[in-house]
Amino acid sequence: MASVTYIGHSTVLVALDGTRLLTDPLLRRRVAHLRRRATFGRDDVGNVDAVLVSHAHYDHLDVPSLLALGRSTRVVVPRGIGKVLRNRGFTDVTEVTVGDELQIGGVRVAATFADHDGARAPLLARGDALGFVLTGTRRIYFAGDTDIFDEMRKLGEGLDLALIPIWGWGPSLGSGHLDPEGAARAVALLQPRIVVPIHWGTFHPIHLGLRAVPTFLQHPPTRFVEAARREAPDVEIRVLQPGETLEL
Repeated sequence: MASVTYIGHSTVLVALDGTRLLTDPLLRRRVAHLRRRATFGRDDVGNVDAVLVSHAHYDHLDVPSLLALGRSTRVVVPRGIGKVLRNRGFTDVTEVTVGDELQIGGVRVAATFADHDGARAPLLARGDALGFVLTGTRRIYFAGDTDIFDEMRKLGEGLDLALIPIWGWGPSLGSGHLDPEGAARAVALLQPRIVVPIHWGTFHPIHLGLRAVPTFLQHPPTRFVEAARREAPDVEIRVLQPGETLEL
């Protein structure tokens, strides 16, 4: 049995072969100047066997969200980032780098390359950004934050599902991110059986949502679907709203 629940932003709950893994948990209603549109908190997640953190940016390594899960929760982070959590009392922190593999319950977790700056400002910690491939009776790729890179062709071998970022939390994107068209080209390299777009539709700067819902919360999936149908017509596209679940 396998399922994924898109909680929002880069947070996905993956249930695979009796193991529950949570990616980049960001469960708060407000983070600095960002406000969440769709409420989804700690109580909606339930118990997890481990958390997978792709990199140290504050919207991916959110210490208050991890504290809500508990300091004894197993957390997997890029090498060089573990001290951020150990200094806050977390007792089960594993640091990994590209090529490392772990067995968590019934799932093999492999750390993969991501083309993204993974440092935590200001000069608090530095580690490479990662993606993760989860292998059990299904094979699932969580890209984290990344730009497109050629090695995606190899990562895509035998993928049942790819979780691909298509936007962010503001009206524009900086370097090291995929926009809808770039994400579609990534899907063309990966060629998974199914793709679910993530990292969209969740957070926005407070001042941009005072009068109306910002367009960047709504439009990226439409652009992504259109582009993916051109670039990777054989891949099934499943757009999940925050809180929705896909059974595999």
